[in-house]
Amino acid sequence: MKVSIIGTGIYATAIALSISRNNHNITMWSENAELVKHFQKNHDLKPLTDASIPKNIVLTNNILDAIQNTELIIIATSTKYVRSVCENLKSISKNTPICIASKGIENNTCSFLSDIVRDVLKTKHIGIISGPTFAIDLINGEPCALSLAVTSKKVEKVVKTALASPLLKLRTNHDIEGTAICGSIKNVIAIASGILDGLGYHESTRCFLITEALHDIKELLFKLECNPKTILSFAGIGDLMLTCSSPKSRNYKFGLLLGKKSSKKEIEEFLKENTTEGYYTLFSIKELTKNRKINMPIINIIYDIVINNKNPELLSEFLINKN
Repeated sequence: MKVSIIGTGIYATAIALSISRNNHNITMWSENAELVKHFQKNHDLKPLTDASIPKNIVLTNNILDAIQNTELIIIATSTKYVRSVCENLKSISKNTPICIASKGIENNTCSFLSDIVRDVLKTKHIGIISGPTFAIDLINGEPCALSLAVTSKKVEKVVKTALASPLLKLRTNHDIEGTAICGSIKNVIAIASGILDGLGYHESTRCFLITEALHDIKELLFKLECNPKTILSFAGIGDLMLTCSSPKSRNYKFGLLLGKKSSKKEIEEFLKENTTEGYYTLFSIKELTKNRKINMPIINIIYDIVINNKNPELLSEFLINKN
């Protein structure tokens, strides 16, 4: 099987390596011509990763070459680039399965990524993978699990053929929007967890936050007519626990800086050098809940701290006083 991966970030690379172990052929697309040139000369992705890159993975900066004769396209770019990427994929057949590995909600429109893919590419075969998997753990071949939300049997079969293995479990559901919400909002809650750590609080307080967040996300899923049980999936509680409890998470690290009251310059440099999806998703979630008239105080307090520069101590006070 030929699989096309749109993106060459660390998570896209981890997915490519996982698929390569199933002996499929992978073409990764990057807009970075220098990265592609380096790869073609050295067949490595340093300094992104020191992992050995097998011969069944190739790179190109020509997106049409990347998708030629493909049987599956996996989109693994930052959320803000998903729409423009889809515009460049319009030549594909409407029967080509599209799997979204990106996590987030588009700013400005508050569109889910599945809606962007559906509207731009007119496909009925959409999947979303989301769950408690750090890229480094996938790269190292540790046992991991992902939720796979699908719109058709075809995309389920193709994604599982490409990605599932004795070391990577995929559990299917049909709640596309619910899975997307869980995968997006957990990055925002991870920022809050990092804030608590930066303030000097320990595991008990962070678990306090996670528990309250679980209740609020479940209520959000219900009000958006998704399946509230999705919060119990790998994309829900699994990913929430992972990103809210580990400094490996870039969102957690960002929150840590805020909790420590780091300088504005240090915070801006971190955002510039690291893809911090929770920061961008915060704007979308805030606007989404406002537009749908959904009261979600935990998002409001995180927004006030992150965007309006309110005192991070407000978060612990909020948790204690929350009904």
